[in-house]
Amino acid sequence: MENLTGNCLCGAVKYVATCKPIATRACWCRLCQTLAAGNATINLVFPRAEVTITGELSDFQTGAESGNKMHRKFCPKCGTHLFSEAEEKPTLIVVRAGTLTDSESIKVEGLIWTSEAPSWAQLDPEIPHLKFQTT
Repeated sequence: MENLTGNCLCGAVKYVATCKPIATRACWCRLCQTLAAGNATINLVFPRAEVTITGELSDFQTGAESGNKMHRKFCPKCGTHLFSEAEEKPTLIVVRAGTLTDSESIKVEGLIWTSEAPSWAQLDPEIPHLKFQTT
């Protein structure tokens, strides 16, 4: 497999992933809908040790509906959101598929937080759905 590469809109932040993603999912939680301007985010999960990042990142810390303490990483120059990391899972990093140099090889394997998807969302019935509920 070739390395997966990507960058922010202005090119100040670049990354290389040296393995296939562990998982590729579309997330419909409300926070991801905000990040994706109303749609789901497409997320690739990698072992943190397999992703090299160059450039300065800003870190916006939030809680996730799952209860995890999240670090949402973005370029401070152009604002592109590139990564998320959960304090509870320090060996993993989530990469936003929209920042890949070439996203043609990516295949969404699951849809998560579909219970929060708007009624107009097109949820492919051929892809497994996980309908998490908030408490």
